[in-house]
Amino acid sequence: MLLAGDIGATKTTLAVFSEEKGPREPIVQETYPSREYSSLGAIAEQFLAQTDAEVEQASFGVAGPVIENRVEVTNLPWMVDAEELRQRLDLPSVQLLNDLAAIANGVPFLEPDELQTLQEGTRDSTGAIAVVAPGTGLGEAFLTWDADDRRYRPHASEGGHTDFGPLTPRQIQLLRYLWAQHEHVSYELVCSGMGIPNLYTYFRSGGYAEEPAWLGERLAEAEDATPVIVQAALEDAPGCELCRLTLDTFVSILGAEAGNLALKVMATGGVYLGGGIPPRILPVLKQPQFLEVFHSKGRHRDLMERMPVHVVLNPEIALLGVACYGFGL
Repeated sequence: MLLAGDIGATKTTLAVFSEEKGPREPIVQETYPSREYSSLGAIAEQFLAQTDAEVEQASFGVAGPVIENRVEVTNLPWMVDAEELRQRLDLPSVQLLNDLAAIANGVPFLEPDELQTLQEGTRDSTGAIAVVAPGTGLGEAFLTWDADDRRYRPHASEGGHTDFGPLTPRQIQLLRYLWAQHEHVSYELVCSGMGIPNLYTYFRSGGYAEEPAWLGERLAEAEDATPVIVQAALEDAPGCELCRLTLDTFVSILGAEAGNLALKVMATGGVYLGGGIPPRILPVLKQPQFLEVFHSKGRHRDLMERMPVHVVLNPEIALLGVACYGFGL
């Protein structure tokens, strides 16, 4: 039996899998609000106490850089140590995997109906694969082909924390606006769930459009402004030019950064957009803007036009990927 988990700043999902049923059919699965617990160990203990499964090993995908089997969780005050967890849970083995490496590890196991294709392209069956996942934060990872074992291997990245590079005069002003507030302006600050309110506030404070009263009331009542802004933009609500401008800018920046990663790893095997946001904004991603910016890489435009681009629709791909990793698939 394998205990597998997807650990993020907002929620932690744990599940038990058996080799007989495989990584797609959990025997039991629960989701917990991460911030209501002091540690991953506390959640895992509670979860295991509620199930009769005799777990023999554990594998966790964790948001943050995994170094020497330890990780300080991004956007959450947790330090996860594999050896401490192994002792606390009394297990023979505990493995830690970066959460985006977990998502990447799940990509080769996705079924066709778990993807929305934005660009068919021409796939190289052993080419590198790029994964860009805007959720609460911005995660990035990639896969390379292992010719000896004839399988893809995932590689973690903290590319979402690289320097934001503006593409237009308006984005240059956005960078200057954020510079006044932050020591470092990363892509995560403008291309994630935490970034969307930054874009919205910039456009509102810059006088690009007025905030309608009904929207101001919704935002004042919301714990998280991002879904309110995104939904208003998608609904094309009257007077919500601010929301549409925010989402259009987000999509433009996402297209640019997805193209950046695709070039850096030569993603001829495909580019996959994961995370919670892309499936929610499919109507906008299907419009020409995203691919136009993705393609705009100067002399390599033809190369970008040949790369397959997909949106991952499976909301539990990270759990799938970490379960496959735990089983050694």
